[in-house]
Amino acid sequence: MTENYRGCYEYLSAQYPEVGGYEFYKELFPDNENSGERHTDFSHPNAVYLYRDEQSEDKKLRRRKMYNDTWEQDYMEFVEGNSLTLCSGLAYRRKENRLENAQRMYALIFDLDGVGLAELRNLFLRFGGDPERVRRLPMPTFLVLSGTGLHIYYVFQQPIDLYPNIKIQLKSLKYDLTFRLWEYGSTSQVKAIQYQSINQSFRMVGSINDKHGTELVAFRTGERVTLDYLNAYAKPENRVDVNKPFSPSKMTRAEAREAYPEWYERVVVRGEKGRKKWDIAGKVHGDDPYALYHWWLRQIGEIKGGHRYFFLMCLAIYAYKCGVSKQQLRQDMKEAFDDLQMVKHENALTEEDIRSALEAYDKEYYNFTISDIEALTDV
Repeated sequence: MTENYRGCYEYLSAQYPEVGGYEFYKELFPDNENSGERHTDFSHPNAVYLYRDEQSEDKKLRRRKMYNDTWEQDYMEFVEGNSLTLCSGLAYRRKENRLENAQRMYALIFDLDGVGLAELRNLFLRFGGDPERVRRLPMPTFLVLSGTGLHIYYVFQQPIDLYPNIKIQLKSLKYDLTFRLWEYGSTSQVKAIQYQSINQSFRMVGSINDKHGTELVAFRTGERVTLDYLNAYAKPENRVDVNKPFSPSKMTRAEAREAYPEWYERVVVRGEKGRKKWDIAGKVHGDDPYALYHWWLRQIGEIKGGHRYFFLMCLAIYAYKCGVSKQQLRQDMKEAFDDLQMVKHENALTEEDIRSALEAYDKEYYNFTISDIEALTDV
């Protein structure tokens, strides 16, 4: 048990009620299906979690849906005391917990590393109050001791429907609030801010952080929140407007054919609904069609500890954009993995990080921008 964990546990347990893991997720995801139910209209998306199969030789991580009627037994069998279980704050319409399958957000979650008693006290000086005042932060619903810091949960009064445009807005809101939460020397002992996706999964309450031998423990510190409440603490340009989930074009089909002939031919005439792949190879100077991908590989020396996973994820994004084969990507990732393991950080990089990062080798990440990559990787 670390000194940070011990100090934070004593502080929180003296003031706030502890919430067990079974009750925690029952409250977080009240709308999960019962086992055997099948709603083909996607009206009942489910939480999805990963657990380490302690019975398998390779201790493989396995995915499992969180069903309402079997959750008590499943929690005891797959989560409680397990050395690695992961769950996000989203519900999905399929078993794979990919962002493209995410249908509702039940909680916006933040990971704040390097939190000891002094940092925790500083956080509570900032939680709540007038959002117009300097350094004020929204009061979280739950704080979870992660072993190295805090997981900060803002649980919504009503889940947020994740239209494509809303996912983008929520990403901006999370980046904004992450910057406000993470202040080196005051709320964190770690200098480099770690930005994360809205789809990020976190160690589950009741499981064990095997690196430190500590249980993940949750405390109820506040009420459920609304988007308006969180928006008030963010810059206007980073707020979420759920009343405008889509911005449909008012352009007629004839006007679209005139203004965007290439798009019209591809989408309307040929029926290709997917996003167009970038012609990066046709735009690079020189004779290397994968120049952008190779440039990113060379940035590995700039990566700090908390950004190692996101370097691999962005490598997969660049590989897909540039037309690099998945086989070549796997090979490059394994070589990069060896180098990244030498970067000092309290959390070890694992083979599962490679498997997870490979999921970004997908058309869903076409619109990932340079600014997104800069924020995630600090490059």
